[in-house]
Amino acid sequence: MDLGALNNTQGSLSTGAARSDGRLVRIVVPLAVMYNGLLALINAHVMPLGFAHVALVEIGLLFISLMYLLYRGLSQEALPVVVLVGFFAIVMLYTSVANGMLFVDFFRNVLIIAVFCQLGAMTDGRTVEFVFRICCLCVLSVLLVEIFFTKIYEDLLYPALYFTNTRGLEQISFGGSKIFQNAINIPGRFSFGLSDHRTASLFLEQVSLANFSGVLDVYLVSRFSRIKRFDRILMVSTVILILLTNDSRSMLAFSMICLGGYFIFPKLSNVLRPLVMPVVICAGALVFLMRPDASGDTLDGRIVLTMKGFLNLDFVELLALNVRIIGNFADSGYIYVINAGTVFGLIAFWLFVTFYPGGQSDDQKRCAFALATFIFLNMMIGGTAIFSIKVGALIWLLVGYMKFSEGEGKLTALPDHQRQQL
Repeated sequence: MDLGALNNTQGSLSTGAARSDGRLVRIVVPLAVMYNGLLALINAHVMPLGFAHVALVEIGLLFISLMYLLYRGLSQEALPVVVLVGFFAIVMLYTSVANGMLFVDFFRNVLIIAVFCQLGAMTDGRTVEFVFRICCLCVLSVLLVEIFFTKIYEDLLYPALYFTNTRGLEQISFGGSKIFQNAINIPGRFSFGLSDHRTASLFLEQVSLANFSGVLDVYLVSRFSRIKRFDRILMVSTVILILLTNDSRSMLAFSMICLGGYFIFPKLSNVLRPLVMPVVICAGALVFLMRPDASGDTLDGRIVLTMKGFLNLDFVELLALNVRIIGNFADSGYIYVINAGTVFGLIAFWLFVTFYPGGQSDDQKRCAFALATFIFLNMMIGGTAIFSIKVGALIWLLVGYMKFSEGEGKLTALPDHQRQQL
């Protein structure tokens, strides 16, 4: 059974009717990636902001994108995305009723995935290249200022104050530093020693910058042979600089996987894609057996934390009957998904990540395997960061675009009157 062949039965987005010139995407996606930096400027120099301002911006970007998609209309190729949203809408209603409170946290994450997948499916290649280029240029520019002119970066964005005002996170000042306290280097933690803190750039916190390098890895491995030389140099340089100054062990490992995966992924059968998540979990179990006492902010400590979460799952957690405790799983992605969306939600998410990406061409295979590795590896050592719009907007835009950019997307376009509306 070939997943690529399964994908091909869905047909094709009509090139004339469904591909757009991407004007909205060129505005919305960069804003989704960088809005925290822009809000931090306002918070530091114009007026104090609160959580409501941040939520309003994110909801606004998501709402505008969703309205645009509904205005354009959804063809039959959007069926997997519609099914995903429909399933988790039911899960949202179930968890809300079962817990006696409105609970939309994970449904919001699913909407981000669905909306930007569909935007990518309706967007032309030049727009995708532009979005990645402009995001990379902005992140790299601020990153260089942060590394070489740290005081200017602190005074300009004042990340500590931003997280105090908008997240209610009380910040402990280390030597008068204005950076986010979680970005402070912890003694004994892995580091290349090129920065006195874990860099964050426009994201203001280190985890999202690390994940941004992972998104660039997926983009490079998927489109390396098709993008301009300038973009290759820009993005490879950005990834290297992030890895050297952010001290992310998981993204360093993922970059090495992508480097080898560029040559290996096209040779793999699509039937292996469903095995990525089980392999990652089994590898985590092996680490747990070897280092059961590992703890703290280390790679094996994070893995052991997640594996202990699996072992401690009970009936209440498997059926998401106590969503009030999901804040305890910020560093365990798998456990967070189960507690927020039930074990069936985890299965549905695994199926979507596995089966939705295209699998016909070499580049589509690279994208599919890299995406699954990025998501499921991150869920082993991290928590909710990969579901944020800062990371999700870019990577799911790419996934949606790659699904219909070749292979499936080369079939003859249908006239407008023949497009099936959902």
